Amino acid sequence: MATLKDVAREAGLSVGTVSRVLNNRGYISEDTKRSVREAMARLNYQPNAMARSLSKQSSSMIGVIVPSISHPYFAKVLSCLESAAREQNYQLLLFCSQGKVAREEEYVRVCVSNRVAGLILCSGSVETGKLRNLGFPVVAFERFINEADAGVECDNYEGGAMAARELIRAGCRNLMCIGGAGEVSMPADARRVGFLDVCRQHPDIEVRENICAPEHLDDLNYFPELRSFLDSAPDVDGIFAGSDVIGMQIMAELAKRGKRVPQDVKIVGYDDVNLAQMTNPQLTTICQPVHEMAQECVSIIIRAARNESYPARTMFHVTLERRGTTCGNDEYT
Repeated sequence: MATLKDVAREAGLSVGTVSRVLNNRGYISEDTKRSVREAMARLNYQPNAMARSLSKQSSSMIGVIVPSISHPYFAKVLSCLESAAREQNYQLLLFCSQGKVAREEEYVRVCVSNRVAGLILCSGSVETGKLRNLGFPVVAFERFINEADAGVECDNYEGGAMAARELIRAGCRNLMCIGGAGEVSMPADARRVGFLDVCRQHPDIEVRENICAPEHLDDLNYFPELRSFLDSAPDVDGIFAGSDVIGMQIMAELAKRGKRVPQDVKIVGYDDVNLAQMTNPQLTTICQPVHEMAQECVSIIIRAARNESYPARTMFHVTLERRGTTCGNDEYT
């Protein structure tokens, strides 16, 4: 395996010059950088990220803790975070906690020992005291800030309000709101509040509220509860699903019952995951700008590393993606 000395010898440069190129320190001419890159390619040299981090205050890794990697929403989040990090020459150190506090606390310790540049927390069960004085910034993604240094989220309240207005616009009068539940309070809880507030502005609207168990965030099996919810409301004609996964499973269950979407029941989901456009009809949903949110998370960590200021809380607007579950093809916008 090639070493730094081998690269220096191959490029005809000093070890110190090669080290400065790898760590982007000081002025280095483009010719020198090219010589080092070409020597590395010929020798198939791979820099040791951990060894390089020992000489610096932090590595080029960003820790990410998610509650699930099987859920389509978190798969989308991770894809966007990886892309945003790669654009800035950073890598992700990924952990899946499945919502278990002990795991999250352990992963925070691993991030400390690996000298990450920052931590993006997409799972919110870790004790807030464990996030103090870590030596790197903690960014809460769609989680309340608590002891995190910054928070990035979307306007969940407005998203729920948009869903209610869309169903009412489509002529629904017997509505149902189905959301997921977590062990702790989350910004996503505001979706339900926004939905119900709009419904209360219409005296002729009847609305029911149902909550799914938290373990389904990982196993994705909402069907038993959804069957119970639909059994209790045979006259429902409009449903707001707190996630696209719930919305798609509602569509499957309604099909078993001979209910047509959107003719008999209209549905609005939340998240705009890729699968939302693969259903028939396609799922109307509230779209979070996940790509922009991911870029902001990475940007905060980079600004913190440069001792630059950054906002404590960043709120992104959401949009309604109107598709076939609330209208016909000629109504798409």
